[in-house]
Amino acid sequence: MTRAVAVTGLGVVSALGGNVDALAAGLVDGRCGITPLRLFRHRGRANVAAEVPEDVAGFEVALDAPATRRLSRADRFALAAAEEACHDAGLDASLRGAAALYAGATTAGMRETEEAYRRQRAGEDRRFRVSRMLATPLSTPAAVVAQALGIFGPRGTFSTACSSSALAIAAGAEAIARGRARVVLAIGSDQLCRLTYAGFDGLQALDPEPCRPFDRDRRGLSLGEGAAALVLEDADHARARGARVRALVAGHGTATDAHHVTAPHPEGAGARRALEAALGGAGLPAQAVGYVNAHGSGTRHNDEVEVAVLRAVFGDRLPHVPVSSTKSQVGHCLAAAGAIEAVVTVVALERGLLPPTVNLRALDPAWADLDLVPRAGRRASLGVAVTSSSGFGGHNVTLVLARPEAL
Repeated sequence: MTRAVAVTGLGVVSALGGNVDALAAGLVDGRCGITPLRLFRHRGRANVAAEVPEDVAGFEVALDAPATRRLSRADRFALAAAEEACHDAGLDASLRGAAALYAGATTAGMRETEEAYRRQRAGEDRRFRVSRMLATPLSTPAAVVAQALGIFGPRGTFSTACSSSALAIAAGAEAIARGRARVVLAIGSDQLCRLTYAGFDGLQALDPEPCRPFDRDRRGLSLGEGAAALVLEDADHARARGARVRALVAGHGTATDAHHVTAPHPEGAGARRALEAALGGAGLPAQAVGYVNAHGSGTRHNDEVEVAVLRAVFGDRLPHVPVSSTKSQVGHCLAAAGAIEAVVTVVALERGLLPPTVNLRALDPAWADLDLVPRAGRRASLGVAVTSSSGFGGHNVTLVLARPEAL
């Protein structure tokens, strides 16, 4: 990377609330946002999820009334997070106009499409309304954000399952590092829907209780929803305009092992390559890392593979590196997960906070030597942290984030 990449703005919508301060407060309190499923009816082994609270699910947006009515829940999440991030970064209209926009998505307006079919089959709509399908394309959240906020630079949507928004951040950082953009808005947004929930439940990948990453008795993940946005900026450009540099994207790594459609590589080959590439891109040894925000999905196999990868990279030092999974608080938010966890990691660096793995009650004996920050978070001075995301099909992305003074 030839140009330093700064994070100058953050925005988030999650089960812990509708902004970054609400997220930070939830992290400090060790609050779990996974509750009984209310958005739709599901008959299966699991019926819990991390839903965005109704009091933050509707947002004021800079669009005309007809366009606003067509917005999906995922569109609204994306807009709220993007607006907060742009305001936090102090981006005026001219800076937004020239910015690039990279987004991650996997469900977009799928829930609204499902509801349209349900209403027609139930006889609640006399005719099928094509307008109810307009939010279906995965590119819609990015298009809505661009239209509402006046972002006219290059735009792209990534859909690599649960690594989608982490890949959007990596692509944005790469564009800035190579001088192709000065400002990038990277976002991830997804919502809960019937198809996704039933699919994960059919795979027996959902825990009937709130998920317990790294727990001896873990039985799967808990799905969530929400959005996060990060304003990435050429660090020199940010300082020249007097912007606050909240963190640096010191490095990023991507790798695909293509081992299986849903299962991770048994040795975590892609995840390890992504982590090592991110550290190499940052020019940092593993010894420099003070915290790992793990993918930590809570499934038996994924947690085992992830810990094995961390042991391979960090060696004997791993027991002294705090590792936690904030999916225990906000659920697994699919395409939004990587961006939400990047925001969590920046907040951890800024506020000297180790987020907890809140539902970790009985530590798996296989990693009894590790610091997995069980139940409650704690304070710690952090300089460098990593956050990793993995998706179906063997997609892996790792980001290295750092406080500016740590490099």
